[in-house]
Amino acid sequence: MKKSHPIRRTLLATAATVSGIVLLLSLKPASDPAGSVQAGAAGGAPSAQGGVAAGAQTLTGTAVQTEYGPVQVRITVNGGKITNAETVQQPSGGRSTQISGDAIPKLNQAAVAAGSAEIDAVSGATYTSAGYKESLQSALDQAGNAQDSGAQVLTGTTVQTDYGPVQVRITVSGGKITNAEAIQAPSGGRSTQITGDSVPKLNQAAVAAGSAEIDAVSGATYTSAGYKESLQSALDQAGNAQGSGSEVEAGGSQDAGGGAEDGGDSGAGAGQATGTQVLTGSAIQTDYGPVQVRVTVTDGKITNAEALQQPSGGRSTQISATAIPKLNQNAVSAGSADIDAVSGATYTSGGYKQSLQSALDQAG
Repeated sequence: MKKSHPIRRTLLATAATVSGIVLLLSLKPASDPAGSVQAGAAGGAPSAQGGVAAGAQTLTGTAVQTEYGPVQVRITVNGGKITNAETVQQPSGGRSTQISGDAIPKLNQAAVAAGSAEIDAVSGATYTSAGYKESLQSALDQAGNAQDSGAQVLTGTTVQTDYGPVQVRITVSGGKITNAEAIQAPSGGRSTQITGDSVPKLNQAAVAAGSAEIDAVSGATYTSAGYKESLQSALDQAGNAQGSGSEVEAGGSQDAGGGAEDGGDSGAGAGQATGTQVLTGSAIQTDYGPVQVRVTVTDGKITNAEALQQPSGGRSTQISATAIPKLNQNAVSAGSADIDAVSGATYTSGGYKQSLQSALDQAG
């Protein structure tokens, strides 16, 4: 009888362990959904799914202006399905931060579940929901365009002007610009009217010229200059991504080469190498303005880094002009986001590193 006691104790312990595991498993479904939603929430690192699986596309929608701030959505589409959704811009500050923190994860989850922009608004976040749906639809429209043979949908740098940001997105098919649009343009007061008049003309000129060598629209000097700079940065991407033998007609290839010398995307040689990815990080909000980084990764190495958005206005413009080139250089040298902050630019450096890491996360 004494020999049976250890066996009995072992059986009782095993039964207790199994019961505990069953109890834990029964509780798991109640906690998992929140965790999975938060992984796609704005401000977090993008999903590593983007650009890794065969046929995957990472597409950034239009920045939609709402009464409480811009909303911009980025999705990963793989095999015709939305596999990840996140915001790269969202309303913030005061009550808006709390509302976005609650609404955006729900919208991200709804977008993946629905596979379209036909999603319900989140209660208490009507404006954010509407902006999200509009930006999501514009990203999905790109997916449809890009399925055409040889088509590329390329988004240029956000260029800060004295009257607001300008950002251009183009479609390049068969070596030609087939469509151009401004996804950000100055707005508010007189700027809205000027933008409404000048941007359609600039879009038309870009398609006709096939390059950034277009004339400024009279009365819209700043918008025109910003448009041309953002357009050129998009064309630089086309030169990088198409590889040897595929050039944008009407001087696009020559412009892309020139843009590389000016410190835009990496040079044509780097872009032509097998395994090149151009990856855009999250827009990180800092106390002095947003920071967003785009990197070119070739054969596992960072070959170019640049800031698409950076703090500007007053003293911030001077600080960014000093700090950003150093941060770009450090990113390429280090090959990671493990870089030192630039003295006197703590907030900008912190935002840069966070956005850089989110871009590298996409590379997988």
